Amino acid sequence: MNLAADEPVHLPPLPRDRRVGIGCIGAGFIMADCHLSAYRAHGLNPVALAARRLDAAQSVAAWHGIARAYGDYRQLLDDPAVEVVDIAVPPDVQPAIIAETVQRSPRIRGILAQKPLAGSYAEAQKLVAMCAGAGVRLVVNQNMRYDHAVRACGNLLERGTLGDPVLATIEMRAIPHWMDWQERLGWVTLRIMSIHHLDTFRFWFGTPTRIFASIRPDPRTSRQFAHEDGICLLILEYESGLRCLAVDDVWAGPAREGAEADLSVKFRVEGTAGLALGTIGWPAYPERRPSTLDYTTTAGGWHRPRWPEAWFPDAFIGPMAELLRDLEGTAPATATGADNLLTMALVDAAYLSAREHRAVAVAEIISGSASPL
Repeated sequence: MNLAADEPVHLPPLPRDRRVGIGCIGAGFIMADCHLSAYRAHGLNPVALAARRLDAAQSVAAWHGIARAYGDYRQLLDDPAVEVVDIAVPPDVQPAIIAETVQRSPRIRGILAQKPLAGSYAEAQKLVAMCAGAGVRLVVNQNMRYDHAVRACGNLLERGTLGDPVLATIEMRAIPHWMDWQERLGWVTLRIMSIHHLDTFRFWFGTPTRIFASIRPDPRTSRQFAHEDGICLLILEYESGLRCLAVDDVWAGPAREGAEADLSVKFRVEGTAGLALGTIGWPAYPERRPSTLDYTTTAGGWHRPRWPEAWFPDAFIGPMAELLRDLEGTAPATATGADNLLTMALVDAAYLSAREHRAVAVAEIISGSASPL
């Protein structure tokens, strides 16, 4: 069936004013290949870039036509053309940069930070309070909620097309490229990949009451460094009766050891009036494979809208566009630091659940009555 007029909304709205000067901190893959590629495609205005190595900053700045490159992020923060800061550094480095940035308010009015915002809910809470106290708007780069199929599914739910949600699943069987800093932190999946899926469930349905997590190490990554959160099975419970399940399998079989690979990310949302099936094209990167959404309702037939956009890099325009729209007064941001605290609480609750082999209420983390650390 082709009902183009009724297709779900899949693109985030862009800011009216795209001249705001963006200062970019970090020159790795996420900044160079994703953030800046998306910004340039939509006419945003990155004016300066800083990295630990000046040559790396200069190389990425030249690639994207950015006027100034710095070997120290503090030089960027002092650049009078910078009004918004985009941070793409490891999570144990990020809090100090956020703290330094808020000292430049009111000239610097907004920050886009990476997920995870910090190493724990408690640490993230301090950062959110710090930014709020300085009047600096904080948005977190939970970019999966801006993937075009994820966003379109959210629009179907918002419109009531699927009825009351009954069961939702996200199944990831993929082998990510791990970063060097993960070894020093001992993190593999929960704060790196599962956080995307937990935030997506929150984007679609709100925050659940409790979570049950069962985790084990990934055999492949265990040969590189010790960790607990390799393969993760996560069950979310909502008071409405809705149940959500995330299967985060970063082993995905011995595909690096000689077996054939079967890699994918899929989601499924079942409601009282309809069913939505989605795929995320990310595991094929660097091949450009757009995400897809198919849905059917009790009226009958399948709807299969298709779009050219892919999660990497196209979805990365969403968080920055949301921050700029908030600053210009067009619409309040939704992926704010305050909102992200609930995603951070879910991640902490997952760690605690796995360690204590019990369901953990999100309220336990928020109240401070329990800590996974």
